[in-house]
Amino acid sequence: MIKSSSKMIVGIIILIGLAGWAFMRFEAGGKTASGPNMKGGAVEVKAMRVVQQDIPINYEFVGKVTAKDEVKILSKVSGNIVAKMVQGGDAVYKGQPLFKIDNKQYLSSINSARATLTKSQATLRNTQRDVERYRKLAASGAVAQEKLDSYESQAEEEAATVEENRANLQQAMENEQDTLIVSPVDGRIDVNDVSIGQFVAAGTTTIATVSSVDPVWVQFSMSETEYIKFARMGDGTLPGTFKENLKLVLGDGSEYTLTGGVEQIDKGVGDTTGTITLKALFGNPQKFLVPGMFAKIVVPGEFRKDAILIPQRAVKELLDETFVTIVTADNRAETRKVKVAEKVGNMWVVAEGLTAGDCVVVEGIDKVKKDTALQVTMLTPEDLQIPAKN
Repeated sequence: MIKSSSKMIVGIIILIGLAGWAFMRFEAGGKTASGPNMKGGAVEVKAMRVVQQDIPINYEFVGKVTAKDEVKILSKVSGNIVAKMVQGGDAVYKGQPLFKIDNKQYLSSINSARATLTKSQATLRNTQRDVERYRKLAASGAVAQEKLDSYESQAEEEAATVEENRANLQQAMENEQDTLIVSPVDGRIDVNDVSIGQFVAAGTTTIATVSSVDPVWVQFSMSETEYIKFARMGDGTLPGTFKENLKLVLGDGSEYTLTGGVEQIDKGVGDTTGTITLKALFGNPQKFLVPGMFAKIVVPGEFRKDAILIPQRAVKELLDETFVTIVTADNRAETRKVKVAEKVGNMWVVAEGLTAGDCVVVEGIDKVKKDTALQVTMLTPEDLQIPAKN
């Protein structure tokens, strides 16, 4: 009985030992299988050597197309709209009839003014004949000079009345003419126009808005620091590149066929935005550009020799500072602070921190830390569609 118990205890001890050994083997095996790297293993990344080449520097700003002229049409006379010659959104030309206001009352005013003028003219002619008679009588001493003076004064008053009535007739005719509303400019009429039957008040009711379409403004803004930079380049004003040869890149990435130039600069930097607004003028003969459309203004800049270029995705920002991960000679990761300048396509121009021959990590940056061993796959400029060397 004692021997059986002893054998049982020994067996239990052996089983416990075997279980412990198997557990340790399992743990060791699991770590080897599931860990990202074994001790001394390397992290896979993609990298490329920095590109050094001569390249033109362009500056880009987000712009918005606006009408050069935008005119709210207000009627000079009051009345009900009785006819519409256009629909909202139509292209219109200067002088084109757009709306008609009921003119019956204005025709009546013309007839009344014409009758009043005719009557006053007849009265004046009678008085003028009396003046001529009394002049002859006064010359022979048949009547007193005072009588002649009285008739001459009366004739002058009646002549003034005729002129007043003639002006009233002219005004009545102009009012009737103003019942036909015409476009003040070439352009496009908006869709928020009035309906037939609607009453419009003179000088108050906006009947429609017409926006000119050729040329158009493209309005954009730049920061105070950007303006200072460009003003220094232009000896106190914007360089000549802003005044001509501006390119316009549309929302679909295509380039507009015509170039433009800056023609207006706001009087100062905005208090709330910290930016200054500029307007560039672009021809629009095909009426392709419409107000409200967003586009990118591209300004040709200086030509940079031996510029250092790296992909934008190779750069990380932290607390207003920029960093890249360098591949060292022994294929380890090294974090380096850099200073970037302008963007060129999908690349950054590096002002400080890199030299020709440096190799930067492009993909897998988040997987590495300082001194991490790297397994590097090299990329070429063609892989990233880097601008060709000029």
